[in-house]
Amino acid sequence: MATKDMFSKNRAEFNLKAKTKDEVLDELIDILYKDGKVKNKEELKKAVLKREEEFSTGIGMGIAIPHGKCSAVTEPTITFGLSKEGIDYKSMDDKPANLFFLIAVPEESSDIHLKALSEISRKLMHADVREKLYNADNFEDFIKIFE
Repeated sequence: MATKDMFSKNRAEFNLKAKTKDEVLDELIDILYKDGKVKNKEELKKAVLKREEEFSTGIGMGIAIPHGKCSAVTEPTITFGLSKEGIDYKSMDDKPANLFFLIAVPEESSDIHLKALSEISRKLMHADVREKLYNADNFEDFIKIFE
């Protein structure tokens, strides 16, 4: 499965309401739940937080890529969220995160989430890509970046 195929118009939010790390995880997971990609929100959040304990997935440059693998996820999927104000995500550079990519995969998935994580990270190394994502206000503009 190609990374761009893991995105969906139903799983992109260009105006996150969250103000904290915990709230942004809840908001992104809720989007997945409403789209039928996760059966149990608490189970996925637990998997994501377990991963966050190792070290923050706030990689810096305004980016956070939380991810989790658990049986509550029905298929490999990514939720995108944008916060213009920025959220303290305990990022590696101590700066707020604006661009959020929640990668969720079923327990039995091989390394598809690592491939997606790598591809997203590579794209986001470029300042012009981050700028385009920050200024995107619809899914069509957003997905062009990943084509």
